[in-house]
Amino acid sequence: MKFRLTENLGLKVAAVLFAALLWLVVVNVDDPVDSMVFRNIPVQVTNEEVITNTGKTYQIIEETQTVSAIVYARRSVLSEISAEDIVAVADMREMELKSLVPLTVYVQGYDGKYESAEASPRNIQVKIEDQTKNSFPLTVSTTGTLRDGYVLGEVKTNPETITIRGAESLVGRIDKAVARVDISGLGEDAELNAELILYDAEGIVLDQTLLANNLGDRGVSVSVQVLSTKSLPLTFDVSGEPAEGYIYMGLTSEPGKIDVCGTTEDLNEVENIQIPGTELNLDGATTKLERVVDVMPYLPEGVSLVDETANNVIVTVSIEQEGARTIELPVESIIVNNLSEDLKISYLDVEDLELQFKGAQDALNILDIRNAVSIDLKNYNTAGEYTVNVKVEVPDTVTLATQPTIKVALTDKKEK
Repeated sequence: MKFRLTENLGLKVAAVLFAALLWLVVVNVDDPVDSMVFRNIPVQVTNEEVITNTGKTYQIIEETQTVSAIVYARRSVLSEISAEDIVAVADMREMELKSLVPLTVYVQGYDGKYESAEASPRNIQVKIEDQTKNSFPLTVSTTGTLRDGYVLGEVKTNPETITIRGAESLVGRIDKAVARVDISGLGEDAELNAELILYDAEGIVLDQTLLANNLGDRGVSVSVQVLSTKSLPLTFDVSGEPAEGYIYMGLTSEPGKIDVCGTTEDLNEVENIQIPGTELNLDGATTKLERVVDVMPYLPEGVSLVDETANNVIVTVSIEQEGARTIELPVESIIVNNLSEDLKISYLDVEDLELQFKGAQDALNILDIRNAVSIDLKNYNTAGEYTVNVKVEVPDTVTLATQPTIKVALTDKKEK
């Protein structure tokens, strides 16, 4: 048997190849009729007036808005046909049972070149409803980012409202009408074409295919105002006098500047925001004062805050006894001497070191302790928590009221 299978093996292989080639030749010469399926073919509806002339409208059930088409033709023709050549038509005059419309399928540009074509499913389902309309205010939604140094001012749609017509079930789902506009790179006022987006109550975008509106060919546009920005310092007046034996030493605010916006002309006329003394009354004060000041009432006309929620600033007013002064120094400003190379330092439970000085008032007024505060860790060579004396270098005319200390934590650098 083995000998018979392998005898004349070359001739047998050649015979198989010749048979396959002969089959291909026969198939191509004969060009038999075959079928091909084309999917997601959109349905075109004709003679809609059969329904609309009665004051009603229709809605295609979602599952049948697109269909598949089966085309029968010779293989040479099928190889040339694409999905874009397929047309599926639903003629409302042929509607049956008030919901089913038969589909007719044809291949445009191939009349007489194909055998037949049919849709799957063979019918579309429609829902007949009363037609209604409703008006909605248009709101603006922006995408993109303006050029650096500019913020969005007033935006206004044209028109301000829109009327939507369609099936009651569809119009009833509309919760919000939005004009979406792209402001990318904008640096001046502009009138921009916008895209109309309809949302339901859950924020889902609605299909507008079966809805009509009153926008016409012009559509909807948005007038966009672009404002310049500027960072302005805050300046403060104070009123009243501290209690006898106490003096006003100055104030700080957080933040010290605010970002405002307005037209270029308006911003050129303002260099700072002046807060009157009525906001900071010092009468009878004996200790440091903290006040929250709303800067909004003091903005010049035509100028507004970039962030409207950033209208409050915290003002700290220093009140000291005559011959005394308190200075708060960030712990990061403390000079650390003789820290072991194997250890690292952190400060416990404090962000600022409060130092109290006494001396001649003239000397206190000009006292500057930057680069004059240090700690020496020569005697702290192991990890742990320690309370360390703080050294402050001051002129002879000034003394420390008390010896300051600070609590530090030393940890091994090798520890994770």
